[in-house]
Amino acid sequence: MDEAIDRTLDAVGARLKRLRTRRNVTLADLAAATGISISTLSRLEAGLRRPTLEQLLPLARAHGVTLDELVDAPRTGDPRVNLRPIPCGDGSVVLPLTRRPGGIQAYKFVLPAGSDGAEPDPRTHEGYDWVYVLNGTLRLVLGEHDLVLEPGEAAEFDTRTPHWFGAAGAGPVEFLSLIGKQGERAHVRVAPRRGRAER
Repeated sequence: MDEAIDRTLDAVGARLKRLRTRRNVTLADLAAATGISISTLSRLEAGLRRPTLEQLLPLARAHGVTLDELVDAPRTGDPRVNLRPIPCGDGSVVLPLTRRPGGIQAYKFVLPAGSDGAEPDPRTHEGYDWVYVLNGTLRLVLGEHDLVLEPGEAAEFDTRTPHWFGAAGAGPVEFLSLIGKQGERAHVRVAPRRGRAER
């Protein structure tokens, strides 16, 4: 058992260097993000020093990976993912479904029962969003459009367009959201309906 732990810890240095160089982050940038000195980071990456838990925690956070991924811990056989919901002040809950930095990010949103007369407060930001309704009815205000999406319906839009989400009707609404940087879009291929194709 001790030999396995030794091998795991000895391999952390190379993994740390790979993560940092893959993200094009300098040792100085990483030192500023973690509070760990440049010389210590350099020794950790070179395998000249074994990391402590106090060092691994900020390093995992800075690289956007879990501790298990950082040390390449053996799998326990349990396939469950421990997702941590983020409660928001308005009663909604956001559940991040991806943990890696960069690329398209996936979230599950749960919005509380709303009022159909609620006054939307549209916002804008950089990126592209693809939304898919799981349960309930979603009200999407998008620019000049006021849309209602039912379960199984989707929408995609440039997030520089003013937009706002709310629950329509009596119940809460659950939906998935894929958010990417500007130009990154989710591509969905749909076969044409036979009836329309044959006309």
